[in-house]
Amino acid sequence: MSAFADITATTGSTGNRVTNAIAMASRRTGVDFAYLLGQAKIESSLNPTARAATSSATGLYQFIDQSWLAVVDKHGSEYGLGWAADAISQGRNGRYYVSDPDLRQQILDLRKHPETASVMAAEHAADNKAYLESKLGREAQPVDLYLAHFLGVGGASKFLSVHDRAPGATAASLFPAAARANRSIFYDKQGNACSFAEIRDRFAAKLQKGTDSFGADIQYADASLPSGARTVQPADYVRIETQRLSQQPDITVRPQPQTARLAYLMLATLGR
Repeated sequence: MSAFADITATTGSTGNRVTNAIAMASRRTGVDFAYLLGQAKIESSLNPTARAATSSATGLYQFIDQSWLAVVDKHGSEYGLGWAADAISQGRNGRYYVSDPDLRQQILDLRKHPETASVMAAEHAADNKAYLESKLGREAQPVDLYLAHFLGVGGASKFLSVHDRAPGATAASLFPAAARANRSIFYDKQGNACSFAEIRDRFAAKLQKGTDSFGADIQYADASLPSGARTVQPADYVRIETQRLSQQPDITVRPQPQTARLAYLMLATLGR
């Protein structure tokens, strides 16, 4: 797919930073840019500080607390967030936790940082894509990734397996809890249960609309990065500098993890 090294949005500097962050996340992970953009448009209207009124969902991709801790625990160290990943543990009940409440909040606040939120969303989507393809025996389409976001990857695998075998079957009976919580998705306006194909088509249209409604405001400069290149984010600067200082023989005071963490948060706040 194309790599976008620069994106100009007429919506101003915040929109420009957000769309650039999404493009760079796409470039680094290989996840479809249009999918990531459409998902962010649906979830938050591209507002990096969006917060749901009825749950802990926050940021561009509306990660709830547990989902965010899980993805940072798995992928954070790949992006200079080893300090965060190292602080996250998983209990016997499967839930993720951070012992230090202040540190936990700092990690959760990274959901409001466009670059971090975008690349974590992309990594999460890549994980879901690999899982779905192993179960379905076919390529996972963008709409399939969005179903994984909506139903969870296990639920999406179950949904799509039936969809591929019997697209005309009704879905509500297989997903009663989801159907009760989302009647407008599982039932039409007359109260009739929708088929698997109808629900998947609705999600595809919603995802496409999320991209189209913003597409007119974006111009892409396709200045591709060299193959295998990794773009530098604020966390990378802190990690590189910390490593450099630790290797200097004449420095007796080594940089502490909390120093790197605070420096990263300052850079994130400044939008560097």
